[in-house]
Amino acid sequence: MIQGVGHIGILVRDLEQSARLYNEMFGATLAEVKVVEEQGVKVGMLSFQHGPLLELLEPLPNSRMAAALDKRGEGVQHISFDVDDIEKELAKLKDKMVSLIDQSPRQGVEGKVAFLHPRSTNGVLVELCQKE
Repeated sequence: MIQGVGHIGILVRDLEQSARLYNEMFGATLAEVKVVEEQGVKVGMLSFQHGPLLELLEPLPNSRMAAALDKRGEGVQHISFDVDDIEKELAKLKDKMVSLIDQSPRQGVEGKVAFLHPRSTNGVLVELCQKE
């Protein structure tokens, strides 16, 4: 079952500078920063007193994400929905003929993740996340 919005991914040029900006403007707190080589990013999660997290994504050099940043610039990259059973949700979406980028889950920062193709979601890259 979809539990709600877990985080909003934002592509940034400088994670630390962006984290300071969100802290100074909105009181966001930066948790642990991780490098996810297989996805080509350095990731930092920003939390607030209420609501979903913001996931700051700083591309690693020469990665697919770096090319996306060069092409589109900084901004919202994806919206992530928390799910309790990612395999079950993917099966339901396949039955509804939703176009999937990931046919099966892969490891993400917070747990198992899978992406839906933006052509099925009005141009928005959507991530499903089953947290560990």
